[in-house]
Amino acid sequence: MKRQTLLLVTVLYMLAAGAQAQTNDKWAGMGVEANFIGGKVFKHTQKFRADVPDHSAAFELNYVQQTDGRKDWQQRRNYPLVGFGFTYTDYGMDTIYGKCLSIYPNIQIPLVRAGNFEWTFRAGFGLGYATRRFERFPSWDTLNTAIGSHFNNYSYFSTDLRYRLSEHWDIQGGLNFSHMSNAALRQPNLGINMYGAHIGTRYFPVTSRPARVSATLALLKNRWLGHFRLGLSGTELSAPDGPLYPVYLVSAYASKRYLSKNKAFAGIDYSYHEHIYAFQRNNEVNVGNEKANSWKGSFFFGNEFLFGRVGILLQVGIYYKQATLAMDPYYQKLGGNVYIIQSETGILKELFASCLLKTHKTQAELVEIGIGASF
Repeated sequence: MKRQTLLLVTVLYMLAAGAQAQTNDKWAGMGVEANFIGGKVFKHTQKFRADVPDHSAAFELNYVQQTDGRKDWQQRRNYPLVGFGFTYTDYGMDTIYGKCLSIYPNIQIPLVRAGNFEWTFRAGFGLGYATRRFERFPSWDTLNTAIGSHFNNYSYFSTDLRYRLSEHWDIQGGLNFSHMSNAALRQPNLGINMYGAHIGTRYFPVTSRPARVSATLALLKNRWLGHFRLGLSGTELSAPDGPLYPVYLVSAYASKRYLSKNKAFAGIDYSYHEHIYAFQRNNEVNVGNEKANSWKGSFFFGNEFLFGRVGILLQVGIYYKQATLAMDPYYQKLGGNVYIIQSETGILKELFASCLLKTHKTQAELVEIGIGASF
């Protein structure tokens, strides 16, 4: 970690030097955060056969911006901090798992603030590059059944206890969890999960406390909306390096906004799986009825947390109809919506693009890319 330490010192020195001549408040609230992470990879499924290292290490550099309330959602969310993170992870067994280079936007929500102390929760979703993956040739990394592709989804969650030393410096420590997988886009795909603890510091060249905009905001109506979403995904069968089959998804649901910053929702999911159809055809299963056994239907409910034009949603579903190659009867979806249109009036209230990760407990099934509308 010597190189990472030198990088941290260099970055903080450059920021400090630039701050000496800084007179423009437009940089107020902008800073850089560095965390040293010690953790451990764990086997989250019996299918995880390869040995795991005794310990893993990571270094995170996160460029942050303390919101000041210029947008309504920032005040409604109690002035969260937004960031863009870079993490270098050494899993500790380079011949099998290699290393991970990840980038991810993130948001930190204050849970408790008391004087110079605060307790926070942070979540980030982005892209991770695995330097090693399952491969027969030329590297022969066939023990690595955790990752089947170089590019993967990377998710990061952490909680921190932080102390503000001054308006320029913070110190913190906390717990974290990271997940990397490609959501069965390529096989094998067990994913790599790592939990750990971290210590770190933050530096704000101008100030960590920009002047806040504080106003009495009008409460938004607790309105009901009807939503319709079309999605597309892809997945392989169990054999690595096989064909990629499409998955078609349709969702219809209703939501009710509450507290001017959340939506509770419930509805129906439908999905049609070409790889399940191909499996039945190849193995002469359900002859003549392959299509009828290639779709899934479910009821679901969940909550969406609104941050301006971005919504982060959590969803839980239960199947009323399973396909051949059935999985657990329950599933989860985690992801976000980006709103292209948001309106309080008119017929079309919302138009949005979505990206959702669907899992069955710790087993990822697919990543859904979709577009939807609300009325």
